[in-house]
Amino acid sequence: MIIEYIGQKLQKVLDALAMDTTAKVIVSNRKDLCDYQFDGSFALAKQIHKNPFDISEEIVNKFNELYPNDPDFKKVEAVRPGFINFTLSDAFINEALTKMATHEKFNISMPKSQKIVIDYGGPNIAKPLHVGHLRSAIVGESIKRILKYFNHEVIGDVHLGDYGLQIGQVIYGLQTEKIAKDQITIVILDDLYPRMSALCKEDEKVKEKCAEITKELQDGNPEYQEYFRIIREVSGNDILKIYDYLDVHFDLWYGESDAYPYIEKVTKDLTAKHLLTESDGAKIILVADPKDELEIPPLIYQKSNGAYLYGTTDLGTIYQRIEDYHPDDIIYVTDMRQSLHFKQLFRVCEKLGYTKNTSFEHLGFGTVNGPDGKPFKTRAGTAPKLDSLFKETKEAFLTSNPKNSNMSEEDLDILVNAIIKFADLQNNREKDYIFDINKFSEVVGKTGPYILYTYLRINSILEKEEKPTTLGSEIYNQEDRDLRMKILELENNLKYTYTTRMPSILANYLYEMCVNMNAFYEKNHINNLVDIKKKENWLYVLNLSNAILKEMLDLLSIKIPKKM
Repeated sequence: MIIEYIGQKLQKVLDALAMDTTAKVIVSNRKDLCDYQFDGSFALAKQIHKNPFDISEEIVNKFNELYPNDPDFKKVEAVRPGFINFTLSDAFINEALTKMATHEKFNISMPKSQKIVIDYGGPNIAKPLHVGHLRSAIVGESIKRILKYFNHEVIGDVHLGDYGLQIGQVIYGLQTEKIAKDQITIVILDDLYPRMSALCKEDEKVKEKCAEITKELQDGNPEYQEYFRIIREVSGNDILKIYDYLDVHFDLWYGESDAYPYIEKVTKDLTAKHLLTESDGAKIILVADPKDELEIPPLIYQKSNGAYLYGTTDLGTIYQRIEDYHPDDIIYVTDMRQSLHFKQLFRVCEKLGYTKNTSFEHLGFGTVNGPDGKPFKTRAGTAPKLDSLFKETKEAFLTSNPKNSNMSEEDLDILVNAIIKFADLQNNREKDYIFDINKFSEVVGKTGPYILYTYLRINSILEKEEKPTTLGSEIYNQEDRDLRMKILELENNLKYTYTTRMPSILANYLYEMCVNMNAFYEKNHINNLVDIKKKENWLYVLNLSNAILKEMLDLLSIKIPKKM
């Protein structure tokens, strides 16, 4: 990584001057002044009581002494009030670009491979997916692909919510309304689930009966197990269809029910370590720490009626994952509102010793809001189902861009995915964001269609020309240099995306690169260029740009249409 390379050179200078600081180099936010910058002279000034600019001058003089006429830099200078500016030479830039173009994964260094289980998706069966299920699928799929890109063995698990109270409610509804098992469809389940849920809130006896059914299902009641099998199959097929449309795929289709065979093993571990406490007939696990600023309540392991809860099945699932896969890391991608649950869960795992060889991460995300800033709803006041959202997004795109009405259905579906996914992934996953269908469907601005249009626009040039194999040492104008420098920022941005688990960093980098690519395109006309050497150099840069764009879009789970 260039930023590390400069830092290593600078560190030798600081060490030679016996200056006690780390050579932390940053990308300049004033590209008109320099490419990279060091601001450590300000901290040093407080240590040695000297003017920051004088310190910077001393460092630069020593740099030039240790690296006389360094071919890597066009300029290394001290500037007031105390910065050190680094400007790369054209030859260095083009040599770095050549390495990116000729090495696997753009010459990005890779970490040691690990085995990682990532838990995302997490829909409840018996009801269709709605907009509230979007972020876990989109963010989780992107993080999974990024982890795989960095050479990790990654196992994705959808972790279906399939053994909770909602199943008892649906079975109760099917029985009371005398719906035969062979008549159960997703339409019936979609109608039944909200009505039974509402009925439980109104009628305590119905709620108790549904809880009883749920408990008997968990205990193995054969009739309820048969209902459960059919409900899971019907609902699972519908869920799979939606995830396939989103190009979101899982290695494991486990649910809470698959954790039940492991609960006894977890209970044995908890008992051996004296971690279970009785409270009003229920079994709980105390997880509070005296250092906690906020109260952390105990995790409820088993209800007084003997039923197990979400935390119990999560512990069973963890036991299963450690036993089956021996992962180095287990990652959960869920709503931020589940943060407390995972804090409790991870503390129990630590007490059990499950964290000895496995680390745990909860990657939370905010809500998808409408233009009014409230959770995205239909006019009827409900969260829109995903198949309805896909249709509405397609209509919005065609309304905003009528010239695309002749696109194939396959390409339109790709555009719908790009609109929805880029709208989400450009935002910090921990924050809520406003989903404006009309805004994100535009081909201009920070949108998925803009990114795809840029790729296709540049590709239309490249398709007419032979792909050059070498890059010269020249850079011809500012737009040319800006694009080349933006390409060199890939490794820094991608590694930061990887370490923070924030796809928004990569998404925003791709947008910025597209802005540079379009500025380059407007300034530099290639197809009719007479200067063959210049033409080949520019084609080389554009080929590399589009190769990066295509590969990085795949990490965001965004495909490219044939045309638009």
